[in-house]
Amino acid sequence: MNILKFGGSSVKDDVNISKVLNILKKRKDNYAVVCSAMGGVTDQLISISQLAAKRNDQYKEAFNALRKRHVKTAKKLLNHTTFPVAKEALQKSHTDLKKILEGVFILGEISDRSRDYIVSFGERSSSYIIALALRDQGIKADYLDARKIIVTDSNHGNASILKKKTYRKIRSHFKEAKTIQIVTGFIAADENGKTTTLGRGGSDYTAAILAEALKAKSIEIWTDVDGILSADPRKVKKAFTIPQVSYQEAMELSHFGAKVIYPPTIRPALDAKIPVYIKNTFKPSFEGTVIKDKSWSQEKPIIGISAVNDVVLLSIEGPGMIGVPGIAARLFGALAMNKINIILITQCSSEHSITFAVKPEDAKIAVQTINETFGSEIERGLLKEIKVEHDLSIVATIGENMKSTPGISAKLFSSLGRNGINIVAIAQGSSELNISVVIEKKQVVKALNVIHESFFNNNTKNIHLYIVGVGLIGGKLIEQINAQQKILADKYGISLKISGLANSRKMQFFDENFEGDDWMEKLNASRKKMVISTFVKTMIQDNKRNAIFIDNTSSAEIIKEYSTILSNSISISTPNKLGASSKNSEFLKFKKLAKDRGVIYGYETNVGAGLPVINTIQDLIKSGDEVLKIEAVLSGSLSYIFNNFDGKKSFSSIVFEAKEKGLTEPDPREDLNGFDVRRKILILAREAGHELDEKDIKLQYFLKSNLRKAPTVDAFMTLLMQEDDQLQKYIEELNSKGKKARMIASFTQKETKVGVQEVDSSSPFYNLEGSDNMIVIYSKRYHDRPLVIRGPGAGAEVTAAGVLAEILRIANSL
Repeated sequence: MNILKFGGSSVKDDVNISKVLNILKKRKDNYAVVCSAMGGVTDQLISISQLAAKRNDQYKEAFNALRKRHVKTAKKLLNHTTFPVAKEALQKSHTDLKKILEGVFILGEISDRSRDYIVSFGERSSSYIIALALRDQGIKADYLDARKIIVTDSNHGNASILKKKTYRKIRSHFKEAKTIQIVTGFIAADENGKTTTLGRGGSDYTAAILAEALKAKSIEIWTDVDGILSADPRKVKKAFTIPQVSYQEAMELSHFGAKVIYPPTIRPALDAKIPVYIKNTFKPSFEGTVIKDKSWSQEKPIIGISAVNDVVLLSIEGPGMIGVPGIAARLFGALAMNKINIILITQCSSEHSITFAVKPEDAKIAVQTINETFGSEIERGLLKEIKVEHDLSIVATIGENMKSTPGISAKLFSSLGRNGINIVAIAQGSSELNISVVIEKKQVVKALNVIHESFFNNNTKNIHLYIVGVGLIGGKLIEQINAQQKILADKYGISLKISGLANSRKMQFFDENFEGDDWMEKLNASRKKMVISTFVKTMIQDNKRNAIFIDNTSSAEIIKEYSTILSNSISISTPNKLGASSKNSEFLKFKKLAKDRGVIYGYETNVGAGLPVINTIQDLIKSGDEVLKIEAVLSGSLSYIFNNFDGKKSFSSIVFEAKEKGLTEPDPREDLNGFDVRRKILILAREAGHELDEKDIKLQYFLKSNLRKAPTVDAFMTLLMQEDDQLQKYIEELNSKGKKARMIASFTQKETKVGVQEVDSSSPFYNLEGSDNMIVIYSKRYHDRPLVIRGPGAGAEVTAAGVLAEILRIANSL
């Protein structure tokens, strides 16, 4: 004997019931069927009874709609001979229901006993229709009202079975039965024959009761999902079906929100060691999940993640609890007397406090109960006022193998912490079967995805990018991301998801499935005006795990948002130097925020574009070295300008050419005046451990005062052309001396300065070519022979490559 249970979604209408009939027709084994009410019917019956109790005439309209739904379903499923019989029986049943509802309407109230009787019509109707439909298909089947075989106490709404009497009746009935029994789920009767219900989801329990009583080979729960999944697929897109779970794991999963099974179902199956199969009515060939005495994998420490979405956390604490026996017994005893279900409990080892979670609807009565129970202690100051925290969720990480695998808690907590998810409370049983954390309700989707990715998706990590600035550098960055996606996923397990884009005019946001190829068209088509505060607010509200903000601009306005971004545990990667070269106090604030939130403020491309300059200095300092001196050509644009200024072209034309190639800042004076170089040497000096500001750096201007003060870039370029003859004489004089002009920044323990210097062939900077940068670092270890870093220091391609490399470093740290 096998027991098959079909849930509400499986018997929702005639189309779905036909699928059930097809499944049953193919069966060759001995089986019995348990049916739920048609999908949504139980809720409708409760709603109708509540309307009647409120003396609201609309209950009649809702009742008629429900009546017609059942008759219509029967008509579509049954043949012309059977349907009239079914119609008459349904009408008789509906007449009884109508009378009960009229009585509720007259009284203006409804008892638990009446409510149980009213909701029983759902299972009774669906099971009756299915039994007749099976007969029409040539299968010998009979309708069985479970009230004839399941006996319970009189606790209406959540009755407990009287096991010996129930099992004796079940065995007696099935011993005589010669046909397939179609049994009503959820409902039973007390010893007086009054209708009771087994609690919400009790049709599963009905199936388990039958299975244990009849010593069935298996229980099959047929539903609308592919078994028990590793997480809620509506919240975790990469959730997958777990092939096998243990009874204990299934109990934990169901307790913490997995809706596929009803918790008491597992107990009879566990006692009788009956395997429970979770199958999909709409994909009957899919294997689904089996619940047995062992877990599915000895390799995976956890098998699933579940969540209770809305809880209230109550804390009771005070010196009057320490060493006083019976406090917990009084607390939970009083709560139990008021039928308040406790979802989670945690207590500190000092016995100073107890924290527990309840459903929001139970919170008010729970607080009242505690105040009444401990009123004397609270009045005398032995206990503090109860602390109540709303809008919370419980996320439970479940698996039998956790107890034999070290480091699970560390991995769980660090994954959540790195993504800015604060843990309010923690609970873990002595069996080490689950670790439960209480978090903010708004963080639950993010937390589920973070944990799932940490423990299951070891092959691929999704990184969500929010990119501001899609011009030369930003555009190249997106090109490189798209070009590298497959390699990054296949070889390194990193998938870069563009979740937000913005230029100076528009912004656009994308879901998980956006591939990034047509980003330009999507951004141009956006109707969202770019406002950086709105962009950041939306990014934070998206609340996506492993998020990185990329600032490809030179905007001071965007720097103002860095604190907000970092405070929300979002890492930053940026070639924008205005942050790292801002006031030292502001820069240190960014770094501290990043450290405190467990994220990264990355600005490697601030100096040397894609060259590994900042990381190299940081590594020297971390390893105990001390930077004594830095000499550097830090402007790729000025290298390009001075390397090409050999007298064959005018100086202004070379500057214009460099600007067109994107080598200079939008205003070339930033480069020619040494402002950009000053920022870069400031950043390097800070990395070397010196807390400097721009005012501490000596700057020797290359441009004359009138050029520096020109009102616009165009005005500056016009004035620069007027200086071409003078500059031509300057370069010819340098050439005659065998020297070259270089904008050199230098840092020592005593002085930091920037200016144009004339160098001869003995200088390491003499032979620089193109847009090359060169950084010469002297330290205690690299004293006689300095550490030299050389390569292209400007250009969209290399800068974008540097940003991408930094993104990947951040990704690997998440």
